[in-house]
Amino acid sequence: MAGEMNLFAPLGSLQWVDRTMLHANDYNPNKVSEENLRLLTQSILTNGWTLPIVVRPDYTIIDGFHRWTVSGREPLLSKLGGKVPVVIVDHHGDESADVYGTITHNRARGTHLLEPMKAIVKKLLAEGKSVQEIGKELGMRPEEIFRLSGFTRDEFLDLMTEDHASYSRAVIYKKM
Repeated sequence: MAGEMNLFAPLGSLQWVDRTMLHANDYNPNKVSEENLRLLTQSILTNGWTLPIVVRPDYTIIDGFHRWTVSGREPLLSKLGGKVPVVIVDHHGDESADVYGTITHNRARGTHLLEPMKAIVKKLLAEGKSVQEIGKELGMRPEEIFRLSGFTRDEFLDLMTEDHASYSRAVIYKKM
């Protein structure tokens, strides 16, 4: 890479631009399911836009392709007015540095470990958060929350139905 990177330069370039100015690169190996795109949308709706899209000076996306994708869908398209936040990273034409940026941004996000996720789910449930709320905010199905909760099947079913007085527990009747 030619020259040393000014570590403050990207944030100094932060701006909101029309999302149509941006375009995807042709090498990103990262794929995200529709379910995770919905989760990303929910994250932006819940937390606001916390991470700008990283672009080259020609507005080719280095990192943030999926944020850019969901910004073009409702409800974000209307709420954001077609704008997205970007920071510009100039690798001075060094395409390999752009590729490195894409891959390292993706890989640096890591993966969630099982035991810490169990502790988080247990804490949220202990704080009185509903299975529905946890599912919506964390993008989890009730079955996944159950597996992480440590509850027995019956305890979890009680938890699932406690907010719904109109629901009743199923009873198995045996012929005598």
